[in-house]
Amino acid sequence: MTGRVALVTGATGGMGRVITTELARLGFTVVVVCRSAAGGEEVVRHVAAHVPQALIEVLTGDLAERTDLHRVAAEFADRHPALHVLVNNAGAHFRDRRVNSDGVEMHVAVNHLAGFTLTALLLDRLRAGTPSRVVNVVSASMSDTRRMPILGKPRPVRLDALDDLRLVNPAAGFEPFEAYARAKLLTTMCGYVLADRLRDSGVTVNAVHPGLVATDIIADVAPRVAKPFLGLVQRTLLTPEEGARSALRLATDPALAGVTGRYFVREEEQRSPDVSYDPELRQRIWAASRKQTI
Repeated sequence: MTGRVALVTGATGGMGRVITTELARLGFTVVVVCRSAAGGEEVVRHVAAHVPQALIEVLTGDLAERTDLHRVAAEFADRHPALHVLVNNAGAHFRDRRVNSDGVEMHVAVNHLAGFTLTALLLDRLRAGTPSRVVNVVSASMSDTRRMPILGKPRPVRLDALDDLRLVNPAAGFEPFEAYARAKLLTTMCGYVLADRLRDSGVTVNAVHPGLVATDIIADVAPRVAKPFLGLVQRTLLTPEEGARSALRLATDPALAGVTGRYFVREEEQRSPDVSYDPELRQRIWAASRKQTI
């Protein structure tokens, strides 16, 4: 993989750091997008401790803000003529409703629009790097938004207000975990659209749920009744190293060359929620997302 370039978001978190480290170990020059320079420096130190020869570059920006995303993409394009792997790994969960400067709810801004925007702005670099791969890290919560899935029946994400993303996840009836899951569903559906548009171009686009990984998001979404048992529960979850394997496989496994427009749960291809296969809904979500990208 020497001479190839990867871009990773969410690199300061446990799974993102593993993805960054392992791509560097394979010989990629890895560009990480971090909110702060200090966070980026910590990632560089961590990777260098495991891969002394690592080539890591840091771009700083707020993934919730359109202007920062445009600047980050421009800075990347100035440095690199081609992009070979883009891992949209950044994810965030917010306990209360808040919006970015465009009025878009933050789950949608960070978990969907950040990756959507970077991918759109760097598409020329991805085409220049063919064969190249886009990996969107999503969540199986889009199939079931219950925080305690042992109770009741699965509750898939509902979709509405699809023509204006500023109206998605409104204040009325706001439920943080459902808002998070809805944003991941938007990413999955737009990934299908992009995969169709890029078919036979040499650029592949796939989505992956890495499994239940012991991350800050898991601790954040746990119901209050489960908090006393959180330590015990987290010991049953995947480690960041285990969770990163599925994204790394989609990014680098030669056996997956040419595979596109698919959804994986860990290393197994599965169906995403039925609504994600509705072609009209996909196009509406794509159009609404484009409005927030330009």
